[in-house]
Amino acid sequence: MMVPVLNPGDPFPPTTHALNDPDGLLAIGGDLSTDTLIRAYRLGIFPWFTQGQPILWWSPNPRLILYPKSLKISRSLRKTLRKNTYDVTTNEAFISVVEKCGPKRHNENESWINDEMITAYEKLFDLGIAKSVETWLNGELVGGLYGVSMGGVFFGESMFSLAPDASKVALATYVDVLIKENVTLIDCQVYSAHLSSLGGEMVDRLIFEQMLTELIPALDTQEYKSIQL
Repeated sequence: MMVPVLNPGDPFPPTTHALNDPDGLLAIGGDLSTDTLIRAYRLGIFPWFTQGQPILWWSPNPRLILYPKSLKISRSLRKTLRKNTYDVTTNEAFISVVEKCGPKRHNENESWINDEMITAYEKLFDLGIAKSVETWLNGELVGGLYGVSMGGVFFGESMFSLAPDASKVALATYVDVLIKENVTLIDCQVYSAHLSSLGGEMVDRLIFEQMLTELIPALDTQEYKSIQL
């Protein structure tokens, strides 16, 4: 099946058209405007591409999700949390977190976090849609995560750790925040043993998309205009 090439502003094809190999590749091209990114996330679609590639859009099947109330905290992590080894903040160093997450999925020479991606997510951050969590040790940023928050869903984009349990502490701390904000679903995108050990589970793409429909309210005209800035 041919992967469609999008022009800026084009609608996304149905996610049922996504390839099985590579899993979830849906479309190529388009743009990373705020409007496009919000439309994508509402449909369960996310961008993921390396330097030198066109924008690649993905909707894998099945999907790894985590229910905040089902987060599994190991004995060692509980011990770390009780010790208060780290200081945890939210939305204090968004760009730094994004940049440090860059090499997460590829080697240092193929970072998927480029200037275009940073600029795009910084705009979402300025609108209060993108969020970051920072883990600090003696004033140094040693772990964290970032993602996109819409309605009752937090779409986790990436996390990093430069010290033992630093990213897990960020997640465990932020889960308490998400529960208080009535966020009931964390999208983890694709399977990883790390996230599975924390309680992540695989669900069919159709079920995932039904969850999004239920948990993310429709935009009214005024809200839609505001994201097109």
